[in-house]
Amino acid sequence: MQKLIEKAKTLIEAMPYIQTFRGKTFVIKYGGNAMIDEGLKQGFAQDVVLMRYIGINPVIVHGGGPQIGKTMERMGKKPTFVSGQRVTDEETMDIVEMVLGGKVNKEIVNLINQAGGKAVGLTGKDGGLLQARKLKMTKQSEETGETEIIDIGLVGEVNEVRPGALHALDQGGFIPVIAPVGVGAAGETYNINADLVAGAIAGALKAEKLILLTDQAGILDKDKNLIPTLDKKKVETLIKAGTIAGGMLPKTKSCFEALDAGCVKVHIIDGRVPHALLLEIFTKEGIGTEIML
Repeated sequence: MQKLIEKAKTLIEAMPYIQTFRGKTFVIKYGGNAMIDEGLKQGFAQDVVLMRYIGINPVIVHGGGPQIGKTMERMGKKPTFVSGQRVTDEETMDIVEMVLGGKVNKEIVNLINQAGGKAVGLTGKDGGLLQARKLKMTKQSEETGETEIIDIGLVGEVNEVRPGALHALDQGGFIPVIAPVGVGAAGETYNINADLVAGAIAGALKAEKLILLTDQAGILDKDKNLIPTLDKKKVETLIKAGTIAGGMLPKTKSCFEALDAGCVKVHIIDGRVPHALLLEIFTKEGIGTEIML
């Protein structure tokens, strides 16, 4: 009986959050171990379907870097990175589009549908959702000290989000699952960092929350302790100190782009925790790091 009472208390605790978030849009960046571990994959799909059932409108943006790398190696092509960005020639772009827009995207769609949801897979090319431009990368020459332009191929950044397709899917009760591939002004295809895509979409939709699933507890300090709350000034300090580095850099960038564009709140949470989404959304304590302006 006590276990049943505890379950009832859990539901009561969640009730004010259900009331607050009903009808609101949550953009979720899905990646890391949560996309690999079978138990976590099932839990993620269940969380997303439950959110939709109670009136939250989830929009999923997914990555797929490890899957792309494995496919490239099977095809005899060695992945190359510059400052964390995949060098993407035309052949690599074909592989990226095939893996992200095909295999990975449809696996996620199927998981959500099997859990009782209605998911639809998209890339940024569908409905002109993600208008992109070539990402310009520079570095300082060690020899001359001058700034040099680095060409890493068909890697892009979001120029504009055209969310018409997402609004139509929302009206139909569907859950969009988006692969981070965009289209340029001349129709060229671009590979775009999934964190940055999620931030751009969250801003365009004025989402209630942007939630980024990662493979660590959130943003950690130099002693590897979780930092529960951060603002822009503190994040800039941590970046200068090298505490925030590597793959966390595009995540924090996407957070502030989303907030600047009108997203209400941003959270970076541990996707390795079962039902991490529900714990973040429907409990007072939450998990991970909340980022504010």
